[in-house]
Amino acid sequence: MSEHEHDEEGYTGPATLVFGTDEVAVEVELRGYFQPIDGRYHWYGRVKKNDEVTTRVEAGARTAVLRTPTGEAEGTLTDQDPWGRYRVGGISTPPYKIEEPVEH
Repeated sequence: MSEHEHDEEGYTGPATLVFGTDEVAVEVELRGYFQPIDGRYHWYGRVKKNDEVTTRVEAGARTAVLRTPTGEAEGTLTDQDPWGRYRVGGISTPPYKIEEPVEH
């Protein structure tokens, strides 16, 4: 068995971005890892192109709660790529289930 410095876990699939009381259905690709230097979990990914998300970000929205079938967390929306996807990320418990390490 090999040890990886950053074992990344993630989630790809349907999610909901919650802006205040408004919910927007989205598709996401998320990854993350535990950072031993600061002792916190860093998660990040992309929200697939969604005109409603673009409208809200262009109007000034930068944070939203990202909800998946297995969890939720507040994230920050930044950097739209050439394909219209926004980067999303946070430092905390991620918005998806993390497998607990198995001790041998």
